[in-house]
Amino acid sequence: MIPSTDQCFALMTEYRMLDNIKAHSIIVEKVASLLARGLRQAGQKVALEKVSAGALLHDIAKTECLRTKEDHAKRGKQICLEHQLDEIADIVAEHIVLLDFDSNHGVREKEIVYYADKRVNHDAVVSLDDRLEYLLDHYGRNEKSLCDLIRKNFSLCRDVERKLFCMLSFRPEDIAFMIGRRNVKG
Repeated sequence: MIPSTDQCFALMTEYRMLDNIKAHSIIVEKVASLLARGLRQAGQKVALEKVSAGALLHDIAKTECLRTKEDHAKRGKQICLEHQLDEIADIVAEHIVLLDFDSNHGVREKEIVYYADKRVNHDAVVSLDDRLEYLLDHYGRNEKSLCDLIRKNFSLCRDVERKLFCMLSFRPEDIAFMIGRRNVKG
């Protein structure tokens, strides 16, 4: 099942999503939905409701996992499955690290949400370079191996960006303006 927007917000409340994580998820949803609509106009078969719900719930387990130290993407997938939201479970599971990316395959909803999440820092639309810098500073812990993994993930994200934007009629730097976030970096 794909949850409605109201169901997504009810789950955010049920899982006590912190306000800052909710704000981030709302902006990720705006970016992902913008991309999904553009890709549909370009002829891609993209389920808009799936993208929207996956984006809203991609961090459903983050508040809980801040306390438990579990992997919030893995726990988020479990939450989705517990609520029979199997159609978005993989989107939630792969919003941090995207599996089996194929630049020659049609666009998948999980690629859109994965990319959108990388473009939103807190509740601001930022460039991939800015987001990478933030993640290295906050999560890299000055550990070379961890920083290398983050950089490798962003290399993949740049491949996703190329795949998406070769079909879109706008550029990555246009996103902030297009969703009405003119005061943030794009």
